[in-house]
Amino acid sequence: MQYISTRGGGEPLSYSETLLEGLARDGGLAVPAVMPRVDGETLERWRALTYPQLATEVLGLFATDIPREDLARMTAAAYASFPAEVVPLRPMGDGLTLVGLSEGPTLAFKDMAMQFLGEVLEYALEREGRVLNVLGATSGDTGSAAEHALRGKERISVFMLSPRGRMSAFQRAQMFSLDDANIHNIAIDGVFDDCQNLVKELAGDLEFKRAQNLGAVNSINLARITAQVVYYFWAWLRQTDAGGATEVSFTVPSGNFGNILSGFYAKQMGLPIRRLVLATNENNVLDEFFRTGVYRPRSAAETLATSSPSMDISKASNLERFIFELVGRDAAGVVDAWRGLATEGSFDFSAEQPRFEEEFGLVSGTSTHTDRIATIRAVHAGTGELIDPHTADGVKVAREHVEPGVPMLVLETAKPEKFAETIREALGLELEYSPELRAMLDAPQRVTEMADDAHALRSFIEAASLKGDTVRETPVGADRHDS
Repeated sequence: MQYISTRGGGEPLSYSETLLEGLARDGGLAVPAVMPRVDGETLERWRALTYPQLATEVLGLFATDIPREDLARMTAAAYASFPAEVVPLRPMGDGLTLVGLSEGPTLAFKDMAMQFLGEVLEYALEREGRVLNVLGATSGDTGSAAEHALRGKERISVFMLSPRGRMSAFQRAQMFSLDDANIHNIAIDGVFDDCQNLVKELAGDLEFKRAQNLGAVNSINLARITAQVVYYFWAWLRQTDAGGATEVSFTVPSGNFGNILSGFYAKQMGLPIRRLVLATNENNVLDEFFRTGVYRPRSAAETLATSSPSMDISKASNLERFIFELVGRDAAGVVDAWRGLATEGSFDFSAEQPRFEEEFGLVSGTSTHTDRIATIRAVHAGTGELIDPHTADGVKVAREHVEPGVPMLVLETAKPEKFAETIREALGLELEYSPELRAMLDAPQRVTEMADDAHALRSFIEAASLKGDTVRETPVGADRHDS
């Protein structure tokens, strides 16, 4: 299996090479040269597998350069701390089922991919005798999931950008309380899109990227996308274990288009998915695109701070991978679209908009603060379940797209404990934290605050990064302060 860029530049790469590369050298994103296919007989053969075993089979279709026994060892290690089922399905009534993706160490769905990514990154680096300085941006959950997966890794340093003051108190504590020498938290004056732009600018500087051994763990990293494909197969298998409907729909709360892109890939691989329902919050650029075909990201000033903060995103990086498929895998079409985006602030595929649902099964909807509060209350009253605000966005939009005889699976985003203020507003409940979580919330927080300044970020990384083939085991203390 080889991987190519959405913008047509460079030579095809293997899975491991793509893993370490991050953003492609021409500024595009890595995609499979040919999408693997799974037939009905294979699906039935997979039905008896455990989650780590299924992950080995699915990821084995993509990571063909990694020996199967090594892949099996890594998937077993990645999910060893999860409950036995790893991803439980919980019926919610009215045709909806919740897909439990928040059983990992940071209580968010990002752990499902990050725990595997931590294993496979370390494996690839050791195999090649290299080090990697991971540069990422987070709107809330990616950062903590990445840091908890990569903390203490001798060949990896993490530089994680987050928008100052835009995450929940729990999300900040999960990241900023870590004191591992290889973890560097940087709070940027701006919104998530500003953080993401800084990542893209530095990753697009090939000389700096090579000199500093930069890589990425955001959802632009294809390994994360492929690891997320697994739970779509798992959820379909568990939903259809008892027979009945073979085609299901999924609703996915989405900000950066990474999670739902994994579902899109699963559908392309042959998984019987009828609809992929994209749910946004008030920052509904993606909903506008899938309803109209016009993609018009908003400025930082126009990006709202909401009660589902992990979706407070206006520029969805992974949309480029969908556009690549929409234009018939024509890299020139992608380049033209992104040139228009840079010059005009938008691109227009309204002529292709009917294909979104007819050909690809993609539909969308928006949820507001009022909606998510009402949904949290309704779900709790009807089922006793507590759901976080992002999942509530998903449930609200899912209800608008339920079809008779077609199970609707809603992907859980995080545990409600991460968003206690919203739960308090919705239900008047004070959530109880375990002693471990309380200790984390009370721990000193270490973070570097920085202007939205690429030069300052370059200087910071140059001073603190792992160099060449050396492995740093001592902390860099001068570049952090307690807050």
